[in-house]
Amino acid sequence: MGSQGFNSSELSQGQAHLFKHMLSYATSMSLKCAIQLGIPDIIHNNGQGQGQPITLPELVSALQLAPAQTGFLYRLMRLLVHSGLFTAKKVISQNDEEVDAYGLTPSSRLLVTNNGNNEVPSLSPYVLAAIHPATVTSFHFLGSWFQQKDATPSPATPFHLAHDGISFFDYWGKNTEYGDLLNDAMAGDSGMLKAVIKDFKPVFEGLTSLVDVGGNTGVVCKILIEAFPHLKCSVLELSHVVADLPNTENLKFIEGDMYQAIPQADAILLKSVLSGCSDEECLTVLKKCREAIPSNGGGKIVIIDIVMDSKNDEHEMLEAKLSYDLLTLVCLTGKWRSPKDWGKLFLEAGFTHYKITPIYGLNSLIEVSP
Repeated sequence: MGSQGFNSSELSQGQAHLFKHMLSYATSMSLKCAIQLGIPDIIHNNGQGQGQPITLPELVSALQLAPAQTGFLYRLMRLLVHSGLFTAKKVISQNDEEVDAYGLTPSSRLLVTNNGNNEVPSLSPYVLAAIHPATVTSFHFLGSWFQQKDATPSPATPFHLAHDGISFFDYWGKNTEYGDLLNDAMAGDSGMLKAVIKDFKPVFEGLTSLVDVGGNTGVVCKILIEAFPHLKCSVLELSHVVADLPNTENLKFIEGDMYQAIPQADAILLKSVLSGCSDEECLTVLKKCREAIPSNGGGKIVIIDIVMDSKNDEHEMLEAKLSYDLLTLVCLTGKWRSPKDWGKLFLEAGFTHYKITPIYGLNSLIEVSP
């Protein structure tokens, strides 16, 4: 066997590995199908809302599918079970037959849209936004984008190339269906903070005012106000996001551009903002933040974002971050950053102190001060 040859074991392993990744979109699209059918909600509601496992015939009935679809639904669920998105166990049916009964995993519990306690919001819109045709189509242009001969890529991202030069944020603002889905996705992701905010009270205690830059519809601010009723919050956002949102006593929406000016406050919050920005854009925003907080040392910047930690992240966590980083490359001008990358940005922006703490999911909380 030559240096380029394969033995039978290598051939089998290599082909299986290649086909797994070649067809990984099948899992994504099967997950989309499950969400569209409402399968997580059906299982969650089964057994008088107790989330009892549901048999395949019961699932077919709940979905109001034709009996002829049973075998096809089984094949869909088989892949999703193998991928760890649902559970399956054998039970005896009313007809004394052994059948599969499907349950929720921690992953599919995050897809439930009618969770009664509302502790954790649904991430179904986030999933649907990530695999929306507007997003996925942009990946088809990644190779062409790399082959550009310009010193600086133009268009700036594969998303621009796929959508006739329109940026991700402009497309978000102009396409109502995609925009609504993204707004729901951001709200769902932000709402997860509610489950962990009690663990990070010292970060926000003592603050009287806070500006959430790029805070979308104010979900994070509402969570903070609930935990800290004295806190006055403002959301700085693009006009198409906040133009029709009402102000309250503790929450105000401000139309503006974070690259131009940021309102004064004790603290500036940046959640999932800087990862979408280039280093140059990050420096501009961070310097505007530094101008907005008190100069006497009492102010701070609070960043909730992804930190790429290849040394300490477990395999699945790191793979999720690496994949998300490619999504950022395709749609935006930013990237996921290591602790060293973050520190370099803070020092260049004129800050001297920062602290990184894992908070939930892929996210970390970064406290930055002059």
